[in-house]
This record gives sequence, structure tokens and C-alpha cells, in this order.
Amino acid sequence: MPDHDPPAFLRLPDLALRTLGGAVVHANDESFAERENLVRPGAAAFDPSAFGHKGKVYDGWETRRRRTPGHDHAIVRLGIPGVVRGVVVDTSWFTGNYPPEVSVEAAGVEGYPGADALAAAEWTTLVPRSPVRGDAANPFPVADPHRYTHVRLSIYPDGGVARFRVHGEPVADPRFLVTEGLDLAALENGGGVAGCSDQFYSSPANLIAPGLTRNMGEGWENARRRGPGNDWVELCLAAHGEVRLLELDTSYFLFNAPGAARVAGCDESAADPADPAAWFPLLERTALLPDTRHRFAVADPRPATRLRLEVFPDGGMARLRAYGRPSAAGRARLWLRWLNTLPETQLRAALAAAGASEAGAAAVLAARPVARWAALPADVAGRLATAG
Repeated sequence: MPDHDPPAFLRLPDLALRTLGGAVVHANDESFAERENLVRPGAAAFDPSAFGHKGKVYDGWETRRRRTPGHDHAIVRLGIPGVVRGVVVDTSWFTGNYPPEVSVEAAGVEGYPGADALAAAEWTTLVPRSPVRGDAANPFPVADPHRYTHVRLSIYPDGGVARFRVHGEPVADPRFLVTEGLDLAALENGGGVAGCSDQFYSSPANLIAPGLTRNMGEGWENARRRGPGNDWVELCLAAHGEVRLLELDTSYFLFNAPGAARVAGCDESAADPADPAAWFPLLERTALLPDTRHRFAVADPRPATRLRLEVFPDGGMARLRAYGRPSAAGRARLWLRWLNTLPETQLRAALAAAGASEAGAAAVLAARPVARWAALPADVAGRLATAG
């Protein structure tokens, strides 16, 4: 039987977790072991025989032995901003090299600041300088009621930490909650790649694959550009509609992310995509950070059927999301493509499940391929309109 119950905050999600988009965006030192290990999922591992050119290999963050005054620190950008209810500074496997004391601060900042901007941010103490044990999970409850985007772990004076957990309650930014939001570019929703300047290392189709990436190889990466110009990808949207929120995700691209990106749209039902004048801006050229999920609300949404992502001058991107609302015409074309491509048996079953009559299903089968929504039998069109 344990001597005491675990802290209640451990039941809350870890807002800093790598798989939720968390990242260690800065550390003043990582001489022995990489800062990124702090937010990896799962418990830290240990191999007593593993040594490298920098010494003992640790599954954690470890700094050099400090010979000057001061202390070391790492800044974590939360994958999901929220109210922090408790943190765990896990020193597993660090026995003669753990920091004897730590502190934790937090900041709430707009946008995607770099290290210099974060250094100048207003930081609030969540955990004052406190002692910790080696080779142990050190929990600290937090009482601060505010929503934060970044957390800073300081260690005194140096040493190693295996994992840093930041448990709390997510608080969404309503500016990014797109009403009736559908990822119009997603492969699983019917989006596709229309063209690409370069796919030397990996396919641009990875940009619109489901889920978050697990490593750099699951994104799109071009070759290093040695000449003028920049790289780009053109996408066909799943449906004609207005893109209202863009997500440009550079996760796992640390030293080969683009320096900047731009996104444009085109409505090929009204203009020729081959004409440069047909494209309109959705996101003006904007600086990007490595290893970051960037979200941008589109200031002037316009109907589009295609997107063009440009990266400057080159570099890798993990995912591109284009959330918005299909137009009535776009939604109708989705339904028609679905109806025209279903095998006969499945079509009859699907329309029956929607409440359409057998005669309506037979009429659709006889008329396929159906080119216009108005050509659908009235009972089929009515049932499908209420279904979606």
C-alpha cells in the first residue's frame, strides 16, 4: 500500500506533452543530453552501457557542470495552453548529477515568440525555488488561476532532468474555434496535391495526412535550395469553400524549417489557376519558427478550390491544415461525387439508411453519373440535405 495518495492534479492532462504539440523552444545549455527529451511521452529509459562522444547517454535534459555563477533553464511551449494545476520534475536515473533545487515560472504571450522575446516576457512564479530528490518524480501543486502558453523550468545550479510534466486544464482560444470548421485540405476529406516544386526527401501528400507527425520523416521536405526562388506546394481542396483558419506545422523540423511562408487561394470555378492574377492572399508572407504548430485566422476569407503554400527559401513542413466551411455548391459536389462512386449495393443501403425510397435509389442509379444537384430525385435530395 502506498504511504499517500498521488496528487489529484496528476489526473489532468499533461499540457506540455510532445504528442499534444508541446516543445522545448529554448535551453541555455544542453551539453550532455537534449532538451527535447523533457516533453517526450512515456517514462525515461536507461542503458548503463550507453556512452557517446559527450559522455553518458541519458534520456533527459542534462547541462554541463557549471563553473560560473548562475543557473540553467529551459522554456517549454505548451502544446495546449491552459491553467496549470501542478508540475512534475522527474529526475529518473539522474543520481549523482541531478539539480538539488528547481523553480518553475509561466508566461502568457501572443503569437509565436522566439527566445529573445520570451526572455523579455512577464514571467510569474508557479513553484518557488524548492529542493528535489534524485532519481524521483518530484510533484509540485500549483494554485495560479491564469491561462499560460509557456513554462520555464530553472535548475540550480545545473544537472539533469528526465521529464517535465505540466498538468492542467486546457483553455481554448476562441479566435481559433472556427464555426462549422472542416479541414478542407485534408487527404481523408478528399483533398489532394495538384503540384509541387520539389519533393526530394518526402512527399507533399504528407502535409495533408491525418494526425500529428511522429518524426521529421512524416512531413514534406525538399532539397536544400542553392539557386534563386523558393519552394511551393499546390493543393486541391476537398470542396469549394472559405478557408477561415490556417495551421502551418513545422513539428520536428528543427534546423531545416522554412524561414517564412505564404498561402494563397484560387477559385478555379471563376478563374484559371494558371493565371497568376487568379490567386489571392490568405496569409501574407510570415516568419515561421522551427518545431511549432502555427495557427493563423484568415482576415479576409474568400471562396476557393485550391491553395498554394510557398516556403522561403526552402525547408520542411509537417502538416498544413485549412479549416473552413464548404459552400452550398461545394457541399453539393461532395454529395454527387460520393453518390456517383458508390458500388450499387452500398448506394442502395446508404440511401435506405438515410430514409430515401427504393424508387429514389433506383432513379439515382439510372441517372449516374449525376452532374447536378437539381437532377436528384426530390426525396433523395431532401434526405441528403437534412443529413449534411
